[in-house]
Amino acid sequence: MDRHTAELPREDLDVLGYSEWRRALERGFAAHHAGMLPAFRETVEELFVSGLVRAVFATETLALGINMPARTVVLERLVKFNGETHADLTPGEYTQLTGRAGRRGIDVEGHAVVLWQPGIDPTEVAGLASTRTFPLRSSFRPGYNMSINLVARMGAARSRVLLESSFAQFQADRSVVGATRTIERNEAALAQLHDQLEHADVDFLEYVDIRDRLGRRERELEREGRNERRDVAARSLATLRRGDIVAIPVGRHKGLAVVVTPARDDDDPRPVVVTAEKWSGRVSVGDFPEPAHALASMRIPRHADPRTGRGRRDIAAALRSSGVHPSRRRAKNRRRAADDGEVTMLRKQLRAHPAHTLPDRRELDRIADRYIALRRETDNGRRRVAATTNSLARTFDRIVALLGERGYITPGDGSTPETTPSGDRLARIYSESDLLVAECLRQDAWQGLEPAELAAVVSTVVYESRRDGDGAARDDRGRPLRTARHRARVARPALGRAVPPPRSDARTRSRLRRRDPRVGERRHPRRRADGGRRRPARAVGRRLRAMVPSGDRSARADQDDVRR
Repeated sequence: MDRHTAELPREDLDVLGYSEWRRALERGFAAHHAGMLPAFRETVEELFVSGLVRAVFATETLALGINMPARTVVLERLVKFNGETHADLTPGEYTQLTGRAGRRGIDVEGHAVVLWQPGIDPTEVAGLASTRTFPLRSSFRPGYNMSINLVARMGAARSRVLLESSFAQFQADRSVVGATRTIERNEAALAQLHDQLEHADVDFLEYVDIRDRLGRRERELEREGRNERRDVAARSLATLRRGDIVAIPVGRHKGLAVVVTPARDDDDPRPVVVTAEKWSGRVSVGDFPEPAHALASMRIPRHADPRTGRGRRDIAAALRSSGVHPSRRRAKNRRRAADDGEVTMLRKQLRAHPAHTLPDRRELDRIADRYIALRRETDNGRRRVAATTNSLARTFDRIVALLGERGYITPGDGSTPETTPSGDRLARIYSESDLLVAECLRQDAWQGLEPAELAAVVSTVVYESRRDGDGAARDDRGRPLRTARHRARVARPALGRAVPPPRSDARTRSRLRRRDPRVGERRHPRRRADGGRRRPARAVGRRLRAMVPSGDRSARADQDDVRR
């Protein structure tokens, strides 16, 4: 114990409960899990192998990758958290955990005990224990840290060959066999439909192509219109302030509502409202198919808390007595398809085509619908097969190209890339947000923070939350967080060309709120020395936002500095 913990300061050991941990080890009991310091884990493992610790309370980390058999393995329950949800143990996981029972060369037999609980079926446990064949699924995927380490140690060419010969690529290539057979069946069916669509007098396939192009263009315009309406609704929700009265046009909470907490995120605004029916909650762009306009403004009762029933009743009563009524006029939706030149041209071509007046056109249209759907399915299948074949190597090539664009790799002799000092730093960062952390370090986003502040900021990229939430940093730690989000937002278009982008901003903010209880607490206006009230920072922010266009992100960053 002294040897493994010799380099740790005494103050840190006191914080970690070293004395209690040491006394338990001396009595033959220990804990082992991924949240422990490596020095503590290594101590437990060494003592357990030596037989000096007789009982270890552990997670599955003790059973994975460590040759440490025990005489008896006890499972408290047959359910584990897999990172997203609580799921039942698979036969492979059960065998991996209980396979440590019985020390090779020492014990004649080992024992695996499952603690009985209501709902456990002994037959199910027997099935887990008797299964001996388990499907292997490779989770190997190239990432930024892995790619730059491969380039530094093996070079890009050898790394690419290694990825192409990996088990993960073998499984990916094998998975396209079924897709290839489906494509072959679809091609045979397309040939039959093609024969049925052939007409002696007119080229009906040309008519089918015009219909297909028209349908795709109309769907594209509809999608663009939806996105445009969503953006307009988001901008309107972001401008709402405390006391603004709005009309929720659709949904269960349709009717008048008053804003009690404005939105904090301009990208995904979700203000808190109280309706005239005494419901309180967050609304989003899904509740507003049209822009949310403030019909009027009212004063929220001073001591009314929307989180309590009495507070909601007081606010709802004040809203009903405001005399505001929702407008009956609905916003007119633009007919984008009617105004589009390409749609107009395709419709004219469709009506002017000789096949449009055929007597059996309706029957041929049904065959054409099947032909178009099957052709689209076949084309998508071909794209999936092409994307899956040698997919790991192509992903590696895109990552290397991205790292070269951002200055982590430079071409060396000939076409052999070499890592830069920034790349050497990235090679030592092991995190799901490795590239984001490297960008923050390179831009000095965390420069000048105190140790506690730095720990709070770093926790946003290493902390794994089991819940969804929303929050915002309201103290000085908000500045490095905003810088980190800005770096992620700037790099996101390039990241999308290689692998999925870093975690969402809302998740990052929710992490900080859970790690720091001060984040998200209620703030009240403070009294000035002359007895008056200071203007809240939110009111200053409202005036600043009114002066700067919503699209000017740099100006918004300046506003944040002024508010802080």
